[in-house]
Amino acid sequence: MTDRGVTAPLQDDPAPAQVTATETVFEGRVWNIRRDEVLYNGAPMVREYMDHTGAVAVLALDEQDRVLLIKQYRHPVRMRDWEIPAGLLDIAEEQPLRAAQRELAEEADLVADRWNVLAEFTTSPGGSDEAIRIYLARGLSAADEVFARTEEEADIEVRWVPLDEALDAVLARRVQNPSLVIGVLTAHAARARDWATLAAGDEPWPRRSRPIGDAGAPQA
Repeated sequence: MTDRGVTAPLQDDPAPAQVTATETVFEGRVWNIRRDEVLYNGAPMVREYMDHTGAVAVLALDEQDRVLLIKQYRHPVRMRDWEIPAGLLDIAEEQPLRAAQRELAEEADLVADRWNVLAEFTTSPGGSDEAIRIYLARGLSAADEVFARTEEEADIEVRWVPLDEALDAVLARRVQNPSLVIGVLTAHAARARDWATLAAGDEPWPRRSRPIGDAGAPQA
């Protein structure tokens, strides 16, 4: 084991391994399973993973420092879990910020006049290429249009929760959704630093592995 770059800032490093073959081994309704043959450190290996479009999420914070939370059914875990508004990046050429604005309107009937990048993460880097960007939305008001909701979204429960109370729920392990957990932890820390860690809402997202709306293989 080597301790490299101990004086450099802590950050992940791009490492584009050579993909010698790739195929979709399962095609699903929302996302696929992909199998890649890869050369890494001169040796071949095979990896299978969820081929994901990526997503955005929105931590909406009102003037009383309350976070907008929604509760809805999630079948894989058989739970109605608390979340923040979120959605897939599955519309070709739609910018992430626009997607976040759309999701806030569609899931919460809200618009915001201040948008910043709050956090970014990969959900399960050993088994999926899904990347999520979380936006902080402030200056909230009611949307002009109220959207009809179906399936899991038909019985969404909405609650405004003080950011400190949401943090307590995260630390007590009463909520599990990763976008909610990461969003609340990051927002609480960023607020303590007077929001100095925020980025512009339209900041580029170079760590994404594919163009917006591309359902094919990620770029090598």
